[in-house]
Amino acid sequence: MKRTIHFMKMHGVGNDYIFVDTALYPIPDPQAAAIAWSRPHMGIGSDGLVLIGRSDTPDADFTMRIFNADGSEGLMCGNASRCIGKYVYEQGLTAATTIRLKTASGIKTLELTVGADGIVESVTVDMLAPVLENPVLFRPAAEPLPDGVFVSMGNPHYVIFVDEIDAVDVATSGAILEHNACFPERCNIEFAQVRDDGIRMRVWERGSGITMACGTGACATAVAAAVTGRTSRHTRVIMDGGTLDIDWRQVTTTSISPAPPPTSIQATSSSRRYIVAHSPFVPSCVSATLRQQKTARSCPLSPRKVLPLQFGI
Repeated sequence: MKRTIHFMKMHGVGNDYIFVDTALYPIPDPQAAAIAWSRPHMGIGSDGLVLIGRSDTPDADFTMRIFNADGSEGLMCGNASRCIGKYVYEQGLTAATTIRLKTASGIKTLELTVGADGIVESVTVDMLAPVLENPVLFRPAAEPLPDGVFVSMGNPHYVIFVDEIDAVDVATSGAILEHNACFPERCNIEFAQVRDDGIRMRVWERGSGITMACGTGACATAVAAAVTGRTSRHTRVIMDGGTLDIDWRQVTTTSISPAPPPTSIQATSSSRRYIVAHSPFVPSCVSATLRQQKTARSCPLSPRKVLPLQFGI
């Protein structure tokens, strides 16, 4: 039976996903869809599939489920979250510029900066507190590992600092380390070099392989650099697809601002550390129609609001 599914492909600093509004187009088998559609050449080509839903609880506005290119379900993706902020606003699903997004790793707050023309110029995500020890996700004695720092941003990351990042075989080392026994649920692997202009990072994403960027990976890298004394708590993470500005703030207030500025977060409890990922650009997007879950054709959902591909978040 033929089905027509409208989707939008968007990227944040090169971290590209296929986005589907499940209120309009339910996806009964997202694992299979992610595998088929993410394939380059024979599919649409992407780092994975993101399902946007409506929250059925009062503490969130929308929901996100993310499926990697291998069909495995991810816990969190910072770049996909930012793209969702742009999508729901520009598609008229909300008029709010503060959006609560329910993910598998908790509710994330998105802050949108909107231009006078109604186009979202930037999206900032409150990534909540990083976790440096998690026996469910990291068991360091299970198997030998190269020196590195484990950080959970709701999903597991292992950050390895190197002297020369261009000398690292990310594909080989990343694939091996992802499946290391120290990581019961596999792991995202970051290789990072501290430079004068920021931290140069390359990433092997769990379930997707090498990607041009990773929002949670950028946050994990910034945390790892700060806790090892390599950088301050505010730094730039430079990835293949672009740069993210990461701010890890020590928060002592017990209140939350009703409309904080794009790079400022206040917490609801005292002495918690929060991550803010911010970039001054917007996600690029292209919308299309998918027929029989196999073929992509150009069919803009909203031509006025679709941006050319050279722009990225």
